[in-house]
Amino acid sequence: MIVCSCNVLSDRAVRACLHRGPDCPRTPAQVQACLGCSPKCGRCARTIRGILQNALDEAAHACTATCASSCSLVKVQTAEEGIAA
Repeated sequence: MIVCSCNVLSDRAVRACLHRGPDCPRTPAQVQACLGCSPKCGRCARTIRGILQNALDEAAHACTATCASSCSLVKVQTAEEGIAA
């Protein structure tokens, strides 16, 4: 499914750039930069955030306690939860 019509980005492309590690994109703009483009109209931001949140949820369930301490996706989720609280 096309997530960003301005840059013609699919949900698969967005998910493909989400990987564990310190250079994992954490915002829609970082996802687009990872994919070699930049935000245009911004209508895709909500959908990209949803894909990021799904990746966070999956990472939290897939990680053991040992790997969770080094997983950047889990660290982002923890930071966002702290902001929301």
